[in-house]
Amino acid sequence: MTRIFLIALLSLIGFNLSAQTKLDSLYATWKDESKTDYDRAYAYVDYINSFVVTDIDSLLILSDKLLEFGIEKDLSYAKKHANNFKGAYWSRKGDYDKAIDFFKKNEVIAEESGDKSGKAMVLGNIGLIYFFQSDYPNALQNSQKSLELFEELDLKLRVANTLNIIGNIHGGMGNTSKAIDYYIESLDIFIEEDHKRGMVQGLANIGSKYYGNKEYTKALEYFNKCLNIEGIKTDKYTYSSVLSSIGSVYSELGDIDKSKDYYNQALQLQKDTGEKLGISSTLLKLGLLSQKEGDVKPALENFEESLKIKEEINEKQGIAEALYRIGVLYKEKKNYKLSLDYCNRSYKLAKAIGNLEKQEESCDCLYENYKSTGNSNKALEYFELLNSIKDSLKAEETGKKLQQMEFAKQVTADSLATVEKERKVEMAHQEEVRQKNQTRNVLYGVTAFILLGAGGIYSRLRYVRKSKAIIEKEKDRSENLLLNILPAEIAEELKEKGKADARDFDMVSIIFTDFKGFTEQSEVLTAAELVNEINTCFEAFDGIMETYGIEKIKTIGDAYMAAGGLPVPDDTAIKNTVLAALDMRDFIINRKAEMDAKGLPAFEMRVGIHTGPVVAGIVGVKKFQYDIWGDTVNTASRMESSGEVGKVNISEASYQLLKDDDDFTFTNRGKIKAKGKGDIDMYFVDRKTIAS
Repeated sequence: MTRIFLIALLSLIGFNLSAQTKLDSLYATWKDESKTDYDRAYAYVDYINSFVVTDIDSLLILSDKLLEFGIEKDLSYAKKHANNFKGAYWSRKGDYDKAIDFFKKNEVIAEESGDKSGKAMVLGNIGLIYFFQSDYPNALQNSQKSLELFEELDLKLRVANTLNIIGNIHGGMGNTSKAIDYYIESLDIFIEEDHKRGMVQGLANIGSKYYGNKEYTKALEYFNKCLNIEGIKTDKYTYSSVLSSIGSVYSELGDIDKSKDYYNQALQLQKDTGEKLGISSTLLKLGLLSQKEGDVKPALENFEESLKIKEEINEKQGIAEALYRIGVLYKEKKNYKLSLDYCNRSYKLAKAIGNLEKQEESCDCLYENYKSTGNSNKALEYFELLNSIKDSLKAEETGKKLQQMEFAKQVTADSLATVEKERKVEMAHQEEVRQKNQTRNVLYGVTAFILLGAGGIYSRLRYVRKSKAIIEKEKDRSENLLLNILPAEIAEELKEKGKADARDFDMVSIIFTDFKGFTEQSEVLTAAELVNEINTCFEAFDGIMETYGIEKIKTIGDAYMAAGGLPVPDDTAIKNTVLAALDMRDFIINRKAEMDAKGLPAFEMRVGIHTGPVVAGIVGVKKFQYDIWGDTVNTASRMESSGEVGKVNISEASYQLLKDDDDFTFTNRGKIKAKGKGDIDMYFVDRKTIAS
């Protein structure tokens, strides 16, 4: 999350960032036993607030002491804030279940005391946790309930803060215009209440949305408006965050000098407050600027200093980012050994914390390093891994699209519910007016009011229809993404049930292919040429599979695996599988002739097919992958390895199913020894040649 958003949300969950000069006084009050218990707790809460941004680990220790004090003195104020601090701690650490547990403890305290404001804060906190997890429907539901309670209590600043959170939820779902509407509504309240930090918060949020949309001029306009808010310079946390955001805009606009100036101003303020998270982030940005200018030494120094701080505060996302940046810098310097070390560390950490985007970047760095050093096998290994991660990102994007559909449906349902509620209110009002007033003038007034209400309802219904159209469009996009990953029938089952059960299939024909002499070819081709040639062949194979209705299962190095007869059994599957295999063989033969004519190396290929029972289903949690298992798979692999170049080798089981088909000719090879299978009857199959 951005630092502006982090600072802003603290005000919703009950934190106030105290100035450094007040800390000694606050701590002295806390230690003064002559003060009332409430005064001591109040001072200690303000004291602890300063550690929320600057020293997250100290936050846990201090909140433990506050909780002990609250329990000892039976002081709900102390217990409530201790739970808030602990929830914030575990949220920053990424353990969202623990964070929710602590926030819900305050729900009990609020219920016992009838504290509606406390209840609203709990709902707001839980909404934020769901937001951090990108669970937008639950985030919206909790935040709206929180908003209703704050509005009922007429707590305007809390209302404004919650409107900002709801704006961020809509922004997270990609609805920028809706997000900005909420930010503006929030900003109006902050202006009305003359709340300076809130004004900055609203303006900065709007600026951030324009920045995210690459509308840099508009973003700069709103960030600069923040600087005109009276008193912002005394709030060093917020001021430094705005300066850093302006620096990012100028970086995107290509004005390196201005960008560097704003970053350095922000960095000085962050050092004044001791805000390590901000310092490390700004150092990383300064390093990127130096890298853009080709100034390697200061770039490396900034990256390494940022890494050191992020390791001190155990900020794992930031550690992975800094490691990657250093790795890329060493790659640019052609120091491939160090680059491999840093990018590998970044990849392992990104994998451990489940950050797919950073896994993709680090894996690409490793691939480029191995390609540059001529290590073709390693380059291919990371190229495949890179494609696998990209598939995972597509699956994650599909999940997000499906969630967006659910979110949009919920918004539409809320709109319909609001329309129905308004209709009932209007009908009740009309009935009351009719009973109390019988004169013609009153009846005319009622009629006019009904028409007005109907017009409003009609407008709302038009909005609902428009929303449904948007949902349908997003649904189509999501389904297309899902169908790129899974068979249509499996995708449909996954959408309906949330899972897809593994299934047994009695008759599936499996194709295995493998390039002969792959290792030798990799020695004469560069890594890029090798990968491009494999990609050309596999793209052609994908087209052939689509033509014959065969399901591609996966690629393994230079091997290609597909299956006919699933996920929907088909009597023609065995024939179509053989026809597909023959087309694949012909493509490779023609490709080799074409490449030979140009004096370029090319692949030769073996193809094997076996037919039998398999189990098929989805594997993986974050990445959906359709796969098959069983002895049939192993036997099909043996058909390939026991075959010959330029031939399609099939098993006895496949032959028995096709032997009477007039479109094929068969050559009995007799019993061939297959690794792990003993002697197996095998046949070469080809199209029947029609005499001219």
